[in-house]
Amino acid sequence: MPKDYTYEGRKWVIGVCTLMIVLIYIARLAQLQLMTDDYKRNAANNAFLNKVQFPSRGAIYDRNGKLLVFNQPAYDITFVPREVKDLDTLDFCQTLGITRGQFERKMRDVSNRRLNPGYSRYTHQVFMTQLSAGECGVFQEKLFKFPGFYVQRRTIRQYTYNAAAHVLGDIGEVSVYDIENDDYYTRGDYAGRQGIEKSYEKYLRGEKGVEVLLRDAHGRIQGHYMDGTHDRPAIPGKNLTLGIDIDLQMLGERLMQHKIGAIVAIEPKTGEILAMVSSPTFDPHLMIGRQRGKSHRELTLDHRKPLLNRAIMGNYPPGSTFKPAQALTFLEEDIIDVLSPAYPCSHGFSFKGLHVGCHGHPSPLPLVPALATSCNSYFCWGLFKMFGDKKYGSSQQAITVWKDHMVSQGFGYKLGVDIPGEGRGFIPNAGYYDKAYRGSWNGLTVISISIGQGEILATPLQIANLCATIANRGSFITPHVVKEIEDNRIDSLYVTPRYPTIARSHYEAVVQGMRAAVTGGTCRWVNSILPGIPACGKTGTAQNRGKDHSVFMGFAPMDDPKIAVAVYVENGGFGAVYGVPIGALMMDQFLNGKLSPTNEILAEEFSNREIYYSDETR
Repeated sequence: MPKDYTYEGRKWVIGVCTLMIVLIYIARLAQLQLMTDDYKRNAANNAFLNKVQFPSRGAIYDRNGKLLVFNQPAYDITFVPREVKDLDTLDFCQTLGITRGQFERKMRDVSNRRLNPGYSRYTHQVFMTQLSAGECGVFQEKLFKFPGFYVQRRTIRQYTYNAAAHVLGDIGEVSVYDIENDDYYTRGDYAGRQGIEKSYEKYLRGEKGVEVLLRDAHGRIQGHYMDGTHDRPAIPGKNLTLGIDIDLQMLGERLMQHKIGAIVAIEPKTGEILAMVSSPTFDPHLMIGRQRGKSHRELTLDHRKPLLNRAIMGNYPPGSTFKPAQALTFLEEDIIDVLSPAYPCSHGFSFKGLHVGCHGHPSPLPLVPALATSCNSYFCWGLFKMFGDKKYGSSQQAITVWKDHMVSQGFGYKLGVDIPGEGRGFIPNAGYYDKAYRGSWNGLTVISISIGQGEILATPLQIANLCATIANRGSFITPHVVKEIEDNRIDSLYVTPRYPTIARSHYEAVVQGMRAAVTGGTCRWVNSILPGIPACGKTGTAQNRGKDHSVFMGFAPMDDPKIAVAVYVENGGFGAVYGVPIGALMMDQFLNGKLSPTNEILAEEFSNREIYYSDETR
């Protein structure tokens, strides 16, 4: 050993190491006692059993008080992992009608913290959900043979009518994402997945309660802790009243049988959606209970896409139903006036070798008869003049002004309906055309957008909203399905009027044009279906790679509008073939409470009419 070596340095090293070990123990004890309650919770779980009480989900009614969605009893099987001992797996599986493989997979999934973030051996875990009363009764008879397993009562949804599936939506088991983002949920809980069930989930679901039960040293339940003073009752979910008229909804679905398309009906004064039909649809009962997964998969694989809510997701060319929006824009920008027969029509618009066809009618026409006859040339000339007007400086500036007017009328962006999945349609802007035509374009280049073709896309909801805006003479309330939430006011978005950038004085001319379309134009069929009721309408025949789409929008009565409706039938041909009669029948049902005998015969005829959809036209 060197002469200069001492033990002084070793003393400090040992002292520092000892101090570090002590600090580590202190930090760990502080973490266990102050930073986490895991041990406290585990100890409590040995003495107590917290039994969750699930609230009843809010019921859903239509505008007339008819019950649409309610609850019926169902049962879950839960278990506490640490209590499961000496389980006769074969008997257990036979009782529940499952295989040994299914049992083992369920147990693995429960203990997988990635799939079940809230897993604990000391707390209730969900094994199987939504057993019927009969299935539960068989299991309860043998429950004493399966220590650690429990039966938990809850409810599942039931439907009064086989209708409005897209509007009402459904409920399904929560995902890992749901659990991580909302501490209300635990594995095995259910939440709204589509429709109103999803968008109003926090109102419908209520608040869970809990029963605190006392265990003895052997884990046996001895009763309520402190006579139930720590129990918390479940609070039921809020009931919803919809603007939907279920009789109108069922008529719409009947009329759209064997067809692909949508119907949207709105009460103009309130923005409440009276009917929202998407065809093909499906039976909402298919999405109940344990069969939901299988049913959802089958519907997803159906080439007709019945899960697609075409009323709000379908992006379609609006065709001539877009012309009233064009007329309002041209009036606002002084491109046209109401009385002047401004533009010629020689079986269409013709300029510099470009021709857009039109049917035969007198020419030239002022605005009102141009709308009544749906003159293509009138609106082509209007757009061409606007995009070439020197007051804008360029076509790019002109289309910017034009688009702003269209957006203010509800096109190009989501309206904000209270159902998830709404599409925005499409209104092109200057940047879009600059890129498409390398900056070299004018009104003639994009003339097809003047008649609702070309790049223009709209949802049936947007078309119905334009109709409601015209009915109101220049305002609309954001369309919404929910009329009232129990003990709550609905969002201010659904009671506050919105005003387009069009002066209110311009709307009366468009109303007169739509009235003329009914009295002597393309919507004459409305007169025979709605005798004595002054209605207004506008047809559309939207070009398509296959047979044209049949489109209609209309409202009634003219001076005190109660309903605005849009109908879109894919490959239905001219607007007057399917759109007009279906829309008029919808108005008759709502205004009169039922169809006349003659109209009932007509409705039955249209419900049986089938449109053939090939792979090319689908």
